[in-house]
Parts: sequence; C-alpha cells; structure tokens
Amino acid sequence: MSTTMQPPPAAAPKTNRLGYTVHEYKGSDSTLCAGCGHDAITSQIIKAFYEYGIDPYTVAKMSGIGCSSKTPAYFLGKSHGFNAVHGRMPAIATGAMLGNKNLLTIGVSGDGDTASIGMGQFVHLLRRNVPMIYIIENNGVYGLTKGQFSATADVGSRAKKGFVNELPPVDVCAMAIELGCNFVARSFAGDPKQLLALLKASLGHKGTALFDIVSPCVTFNNHDGSTKSYKYAKEHEELLHEISFVPFFEQIGVDYKEGEATDVELHDGSHIRLRKTGHGYDPRNKSEALNSLRNAQDNNEFLTGLIYINEAKSDFISQLQMVDNPLATLPQEQVQPTEADLNQIMAELM
Repeated sequence: MSTTMQPPPAAAPKTNRLGYTVHEYKGSDSTLCAGCGHDAITSQIIKAFYEYGIDPYTVAKMSGIGCSSKTPAYFLGKSHGFNAVHGRMPAIATGAMLGNKNLLTIGVSGDGDTASIGMGQFVHLLRRNVPMIYIIENNGVYGLTKGQFSATADVGSRAKKGFVNELPPVDVCAMAIELGCNFVARSFAGDPKQLLALLKASLGHKGTALFDIVSPCVTFNNHDGSTKSYKYAKEHEELLHEISFVPFFEQIGVDYKEGEATDVELHDGSHIRLRKTGHGYDPRNKSEALNSLRNAQDNNEFLTGLIYINEAKSDFISQLQMVDNPLATLPQEQVQPTEADLNQIMAELM
C-alpha cells in the first residue's frame, strides 16, 4: 500500500506586537529608476514602522513634488495621504496636526522641494516644532527636470554634463539646529542599519524629527565628480557613533562599559543608545553639533548619525495648549462661536 507524502503546512507569516504582517506596511510598486536611493529609504521606513508596531491607520503621509515626493505611495498603503503643491508640504502637515493631533505624521520631501521653492515654509515648520517626521531625500539635483543642481549641491560638484557648481550649499541640518528643531539626524541611503535605528528613534520623539538623507540619483548624479554619488558618500561619510534603539515595550539592558556609550531617553520611554566611534560627541550639545557640521564641511566630509537632540523642548501642539480631544472630532456646537461670542470678539478689536 503506497502513501502520498503531504507537504508540511506553510508557516504563518510573522507579525509584530499589533498582529500586523510586514506586508500591511507596504504600498504600491515603485516606479522610480532601478537602484534609486529613495527606494532604499522606503524599505527602511516600512521596516521601522512594522518593527516599532505603529498602526498604519493612525499615520498621515505628506509630500510635495519631486521624485522623493512620489515615495509615500510606496509605503503604508493603508494610511492617510496628501500630496501637496510643490514646496507647500509643511503648511499642509501643520494643518493636519492641528486638526488631529492623534495622527502620527511623516513627510517626505526632496532637496529642491525643501531647500528651494519650499524654504519659506520649511523654516517655520522647524521653529514651531510641529510634531512630525520630516525626511529630506537629498540627491543634490532636480531629478524630474533632468538633473540641474539643487540648493544642497556642494561647491565644486560636477554635473553629469560637466557643469561645475560654484554656489555654496544650504546645510539643512545646521539650519534646523539654528531654528530650534530638537531632533536632527543625517544618514545615507546606503547605510540601512543606521537609518533604521534613527527612524525607530524618531517614532518615540515628540516634536519635529528632521532627517537629511543622502540618496544618490542613479540617473543624473551618481558619477565621478558628484558629491552626492554612492561612491563619494561611502568614501567621505564620517560616523559620529554607532546607533541602536530600545523601544519602550522592551526591557532596557546594560551591555556596555561605563563611558563607552550614552543612552538618550525619548518621550515615550524608548532609548537611543549611542556608542562612541572615536568621537567624544554629545548630541545634546547644540554648539558642539553646529561646530561639528562646519568642521566636517571644511574637510569635505558629511557627518552621519544623531547630530542633535533636545527632549526638553515642547512641541507646537503643547505650546498652543489645545484641548484634549482632536479638533477634527469636536461637534459643531463646540467649534462654532455663538453670536454673543462674535460680538465680544468684535468689541475687543475696536
């Protein structure tokens, strides 16, 4: 009598602490150029939200215009999303957070969308400390309009067609620190381990978490002579520290000698662990952060890691002393002023 061997049952897909699979954090297939650094960033965003255990339905995705601003379509397909006018994403994100402060907002922009046409809105988002993750996918060129230099292109950087940039770059990290942003990080699309730890840390932070991520443009800015190419980034990246992250729902263990690492506690109880790599660097020191950025630029290096953090600063929602319930959930009778209220307001303006 012969028997047929039955294949073992397929293992159930792995889930996070909320019971979601990683597939539920993905979006549409990417339409960007093959090998684009933006896709590498998307992969780490998906992984960070999945591993941290964020409910996709509680997330609002924001973007402007550009190659980078297409990427929210490629992650968290079940989340809310808004693709804004070129350079206007900060205003839309601020309005969304004022309307529903319970949402976790992530905005993806580019060096043109942020540091050129969107500069005016970007600086006010930073000084207000709007609670959101703000990612700049920085490739130094305008990819949608055939590779002209952007405002973040370094002096002496050579374009694919041979033109040399002679204008000084905008350092978005230095600008963010000067304007009061209290979580500033720089990373590289080719360093997934570092980027993943930083993204997880930003999920436990309260306020604006700014990321400047060097993301090589494989079509227009990945050649010799470019300072935003993959090769240049690998050769000139200067690590401030090795980064690991312990979320609030995991026990904080001690596995380092005194003086070798620093733990930074975030608002939700999570911890960023920073291990020294030869730098006696304290990301809580604002002056040191700014001086380190200037020195790195003078030495043709770019620092990566957590550049600055200040967990003591209050975010925009706290500063406004808003009511406990999100404004979007309040009934009309609570948000519509009465005739008597309007008369009183007009009288005070006389």
